[in-house]
Amino acid sequence: MPRPMVRPGGRSARVQQAVHAAVHELEAEVGRGALTVPLVAARAGVTPSTVYRRWGDLSALLSDVAVERLRPDGDPDDLGDLASDLRAWAEQFAEEMASDVGRAYVRDALVGDGDGGNASRCSVYAAETVDVILRRAAARGEAAPDVERVLDAVVAPIVYRVLFRPGALDAAYAHRLVADCLRARV
Repeated sequence: MPRPMVRPGGRSARVQQAVHAAVHELEAEVGRGALTVPLVAARAGVTPSTVYRRWGDLSALLSDVAVERLRPDGDPDDLGDLASDLRAWAEQFAEEMASDVGRAYVRDALVGDGDGGNASRCSVYAAETVDVILRRAAARGEAAPDVERVLDAVVAPIVYRVLFRPGALDAAYAHRLVADCLRARV
């Protein structure tokens, strides 16, 4: 069973970076359907056995690559109040996840995730981002729901729609989720 990748150091980090870069380059050049472990390994300058030993199979590799791509680039914008911060973040989250690329990454992250480790990492990314927003609100003296409430009321419905009802996801929907979450916090 492949192990979840945890930002390794040294040679391990270089191998992971090279293999991930090879996946991105080859997807752009030959398309995802043409990817194979030997092709990725050759591009990355490693042996196929290195890829198999580390990731197990192509599906697990694509899952690991997807999870890294789903990692937020930085903290969410600080717009000065909880409602604005959550609305802006939820809208951006929904837009990114609902894009064709976002949907592909979500599918990849889940399909090659035999032990649930990658899904857990994605959940941690969302929870950490929400926590930043809620801590900012608390520092301003605003009452705020807890992280789990926001995950259940905002993140979970967006992910559900990304996976199962893609046509019904837009900014207005994300804003309604935030409004309902904030209204229910008292």
